[in-house]
Amino acid sequence: MNQDKLLNIALESAKKAGVEVMKYYRQGNYTAEMKADESPVTSADIAANDILMDQLKTLTPDIPIISEEVGAVSFSERKNWSRYWLLDPIDGTGEFIIGSGDFAVNIALVENGWPTLGVIHAPDHCLTYYGQKHLGAFKDNQAASHAIKVAEYEENRRIKVAISRRQQLELMGQYLNSDYDYDYISLGSCSLKNCLIAEGGADCYLRIGVTGEWDTGASQCILEQAGGDILDSEFNPLTYNKRESLLNPDFVSLGARDFSWQKIIKAHRKVYE
Repeated sequence: MNQDKLLNIALESAKKAGVEVMKYYRQGNYTAEMKADESPVTSADIAANDILMDQLKTLTPDIPIISEEVGAVSFSERKNWSRYWLLDPIDGTGEFIIGSGDFAVNIALVENGWPTLGVIHAPDHCLTYYGQKHLGAFKDNQAASHAIKVAEYEENRRIKVAISRRQQLELMGQYLNSDYDYDYISLGSCSLKNCLIAEGGADCYLRIGVTGEWDTGASQCILEQAGGDILDSEFNPLTYNKRESLLNPDFVSLGARDFSWQKIIKAHRKVYE
């Protein structure tokens, strides 16, 4: 099956899951609980996961799946997978619960250890971002689809930093060079902050704390195709399906590649095993 067909399948599956998520969101008739890692999960997450799993298993039966909401597949079973789907049925479940609308369905295709296709569908915003290796990155607002790219960095301008609503600016101060000036842009889910960088609305994002590979896979492909990068907090490439654990280290999402980001962001080591 060619890449164009796989992209269409991912787009259709994400939008179908988004329709289901919005039923729960509008009616407010969902249940919520805390998982073992103290992150929230709702019945909407499970419903979206069921749709994605059914769609992808039916349409691409030969491609295995890793999803945040499915029990972990052992490393011994998945370590030799040449490609697989990587899913976050609702990225930003906390935003879903508080009613901000800043949540999204994430689908990535990982091939030979790297995301080569990514779809992020934000149903409450009627927005879909997608990217594919060698194709580029795009934003679709239902009316039209257009290519996106990261913002160019101009010397001495203020740097736009995407942050979470609950992210403390004091914490950011530990990692940002005080010689530069910053504007902070508050937004919900991890993937939507990365897409904001991809379309030039922000320059960087520092994620301090636990995330999974499903949180970065789709947006990494989109951001890379738009001219940016996601790196770990020591400025090394992230890895996918290389360890028993699927947790990410702290990471940084970056815009313009021609800017030396290590001038403003302090490297640090934080790896979650």
